[in-house]
Amino acid sequence: MAQKQDKDTGKEKAPEKLLSVCDATLHMIGKARKEGISTAFDRAESMKACPIGADGSCCKNCAMGPCRVPATKKGEEPDKVGVCGATPATIAARNFARMVAAGSSAHCDHARGVAAVFLLAAQGKIPGYGIKDVQKLLQLGMDFGLDVEKMTLQEIAIKVGELCAAEFGKQEGDLVFTRRAPLKRQELWRKNNLMPRGIDREIVDLMHRTHMGVDQDYQNLITQAGRVALVDGWGGSMIATELQDIMFGTPVPITGTINLGVLKQDEVNIIVHGHDPLIAEMVVVACQDPEMIALAKAQGAKGINLAGMCCTANEVLMRHGIPIAGNFLQQELAIITGVVDAMVVDVQCEMQSIHQVAECFHTEIITTSPKAKIEGATHIEFDEHDAINSAKKIVTAAIARFPKRKGKADIPRETSQMVVGFSHETINYLLGGSFRASYRPLNDNIIGGRIRGIAGVVGCNNARTVHDQSHLVLIKELIKNDVIVLTTGCSAMACGKAGLLTPEAAKYCGSGLAEVCEAVGIPPVLHMGSCVDNSRILIAASAVVKEGGLGDDISDLPAAGCAPEWMSEKAIAIGHYFVASGVYTIFGVTFPTTGSKVVTDYLFQELEEKWGGMWGFAKDPLEMARMMIAHIDKKRKALGIDKARERVLFDMAMRRELDAV
Repeated sequence: MAQKQDKDTGKEKAPEKLLSVCDATLHMIGKARKEGISTAFDRAESMKACPIGADGSCCKNCAMGPCRVPATKKGEEPDKVGVCGATPATIAARNFARMVAAGSSAHCDHARGVAAVFLLAAQGKIPGYGIKDVQKLLQLGMDFGLDVEKMTLQEIAIKVGELCAAEFGKQEGDLVFTRRAPLKRQELWRKNNLMPRGIDREIVDLMHRTHMGVDQDYQNLITQAGRVALVDGWGGSMIATELQDIMFGTPVPITGTINLGVLKQDEVNIIVHGHDPLIAEMVVVACQDPEMIALAKAQGAKGINLAGMCCTANEVLMRHGIPIAGNFLQQELAIITGVVDAMVVDVQCEMQSIHQVAECFHTEIITTSPKAKIEGATHIEFDEHDAINSAKKIVTAAIARFPKRKGKADIPRETSQMVVGFSHETINYLLGGSFRASYRPLNDNIIGGRIRGIAGVVGCNNARTVHDQSHLVLIKELIKNDVIVLTTGCSAMACGKAGLLTPEAAKYCGSGLAEVCEAVGIPPVLHMGSCVDNSRILIAASAVVKEGGLGDDISDLPAAGCAPEWMSEKAIAIGHYFVASGVYTIFGVTFPTTGSKVVTDYLFQELEEKWGGMWGFAKDPLEMARMMIAHIDKKRKALGIDKARERVLFDMAMRRELDAV
């Protein structure tokens, strides 16, 4: 059975309504409490976070520790040092750097697996995978310097696969995708010793530096952490996104449904959960196979209902319209409905508790990766060489659980509609059309003031704060102030549940942004995909710079980023690669260097002068919005576009004059 609620704390549990702003989530938390099933919400309440660890003030990198150098109450730099003499600044910088290394490793190892499968598919060695976006394949070939006109598609695909795989072990030279950044940004990276080399080389370099007795200069550690973060954003994550698009199709706008209400009582419910679409794509195919559907009906079900959880959900939603059951903090709650027959997990963000919760029901937890096993769960290893049959084996196991359901089902009614799939290419097309695809209309609207600026709001849920609330409060405040929002990951799902991913959400906008959204027919909040797809935001930002009129670098743009409910090391890696790319980036909940005033001041103030981007921190989402808007206004003023401009209706002669320029 699952862990029961802790009855010995002596504390009265917080009312459900204080834990989330999602009604379906509140409903299932209430059910879990009535049945004595422990969830992340209750565990977070009963287990106090360690304030020293949260501030980055605890070093456990050798057996002489752990050494704790907590921040002073006055906010001054602590005067304590570790046994080895490590200062609070060194300890905080090491801890921060290790988070960047771990988060980048997660994204880059994901990309390594994608590159390996892509190459095998290109060589014709594995069935089930192929090339769906030929145009993007050709573009990638040109990015790698291939003479694509003289090569067959298979030759291009094989060479692209080989070159992507080589980015991991490269020892010298620059990562190829860094060439996509504005030239001024590339020059800044070289000047500040930030230009990344091979992916694995940079990560190993940083882990070596953070070993006891190696790098003891906090600025040097933050710089190498920047190089590692860049191998994530402009390396691993970008490789994963680009190759996944080529194999499975570049997302285009598609409608979808989200929240726990997508589960069906009379069908076999399978949830794919994690971050790796290589497995989920094949499960999608298997669930649509007539043989599998017939097998489900033979067990008494009307069919098979596939839904997603976390970023795997974003992947299959964007390409197939598969509904999303929920974001990170809803994974246990989906099982508590009593109708999930199998939860199929790949890698990243799966709670170990899902197996403990599943023991209270009939649900089977199926792990599929040799890197991500859960004690007690069923392991059906996914074999890319026999992908379809591996997926069928998984679906067959799920179907077998359907007749074993026990107890009364309890499915919340809540669902919401949304429009997703706004890749860089889609935005480019929507703004300019197939013949004149361009970011020029976006730039013109920013210059003209109808759009105040651009915000990237991304990241996780965190059980230490009210589920989804910070995302929604922040984003509504931004669009009310004419800031268009790009979103990914669990933040995107929060927006979907709240109705912000539809064109009708323009009603929450200021007049300028609302006018643009209504004219183009887009939501004010654009769903761009999963965690690795934050690389799409980097590409879009570079395209805006190259279009002209808004400066020469990403740091010149009236733009800012935020992860209001972050919780994972991947989020720190993402934040740091945005900072190293020139973006002001704010995090909520807590920040892992606040135990050292020296390091925090360096990240929050001094870094902007060197890198053009810097970190920020706030707990209140309205304060986050104020900080982002103030930064956007500062950049508008620097560009000389902060003054209101008179709108001019161009006649034909004026248009001809424009075309002649």
